[in-house]
Amino acid sequence: MSWIHEVDEQNASGELARIYADLKESRGKVANIMKVHSLNPGAMERHLDLYIHLLFGPGGLSRGEREMIAVVVSRSNRCDYCVSHHAEALSRYMKQENLLHDIVRDYREAALPARQRVMLDYASQLTISPEHTSADDIARLRDAGFADADILHINLITAYFNFVNRIALGLGVSFSSDEVQGYKV
Repeated sequence: MSWIHEVDEQNASGELARIYADLKESRGKVANIMKVHSLNPGAMERHLDLYIHLLFGPGGLSRGEREMIAVVVSRSNRCDYCVSHHAEALSRYMKQENLLHDIVRDYREAALPARQRVMLDYASQLTISPEHTSADDIARLRDAGFADADILHINLITAYFNFVNRIALGLGVSFSSDEVQGYKV
């Protein structure tokens, strides 16, 4: 639920009803971040396509690494909605509860491999002070073993979560523990 009018699943028709049905089939339910798009089903569908492509599509980043970026960017933006959702998703890929907790609280204090630390440093900097990003940051990613296609993927996921955080924060998208849990992987 949010600060603007939303069309719920029971009152949806046409394109919106189809998108809601597709979401329920593929993800198990409809997240509030998608419901806030209900007045613009075309944007909802394109948002969902980008999300699926970046978080689940092919590439050199593991699913866990993708979720780490989501958590770190969302924590940097103080977006509790996205931190909660993506910490839950990250818990499926990271079985070390202490490490998960450290990443959610402050990844800089987590015992992470150098590769992941460099990746998250880049995502954090790009979120907090993008104007200070330089070719040296890209060189550090390469030195950590990331190919240019992976670096682009890290950048796109970071940019995507900055976008989504602003939707959630700017429209007051709320969540509950029930809404956060129970999505299909």
